[in-house]
Amino acid sequence: MPVPARILIVDDHPLFVEALQRAIVGACPDTETHDAVSIDAAKKVLESKTPFDIVLLDLALPGTRGFEGLLELRKLHPSLPIVVVSALEDPRIVQDVMRYGAAGFISKSADRSEIASALKDVMEGSLTLPKGYKPPEAPTNAEARGDLVHRLKMLTPKQLSVLRMLRQGLLNKQIAHELQIEETTVKAHVSEILRKLNVSSRTQAVIEAQKIDFEAVLGETDDKA
Repeated sequence: MPVPARILIVDDHPLFVEALQRAIVGACPDTETHDAVSIDAAKKVLESKTPFDIVLLDLALPGTRGFEGLLELRKLHPSLPIVVVSALEDPRIVQDVMRYGAAGFISKSADRSEIASALKDVMEGSLTLPKGYKPPEAPTNAEARGDLVHRLKMLTPKQLSVLRMLRQGLLNKQIAHELQIEETTVKAHVSEILRKLNVSSRTQAVIEAQKIDFEAVLGETDDKA
């Protein structure tokens, strides 16, 4: 079978990185492993002239939220297989990871044989999923709408106003002018909007807001302001 020659582990927990390196080398002795503690550090390592075969990426990294790290590395290296290695084993997270272009998902609780099997699958061009993984049942339209309304109502009146202006295509500077606040305050509001809506970009936040009668939700919240 193909043997991964170079693997980059992106994780900020030294003990886990060391354990994962031992598991990889134990399964594939000729494998060369490197590590990085952040997305910025990973980008620098990936700039080396010798290409990598696989990236093993933790989702919970300093300076990143949600799937930002995965999306950023996928954008910079679209042909490089990126496998998420995470303790977050919720089937919905696994499903989202695959939807955002990961080559697979390995649980941090996986044993050596599971890791070896996963690497083999990826090197042979297949996707790899956790042992026993079952796709989550799709929510009904009513359930999905209810969940989205709930998340939108978690936003403060000011954050809802910022989101409305994002839908209109306004930039941070324009939003700051309209709301008579500092641009840094707008950025802080945008970060909170992304966190509360569980998305990783402004575009995704706008898409979520377009799924329902956003103005009705905005009006209800404005009444409470």
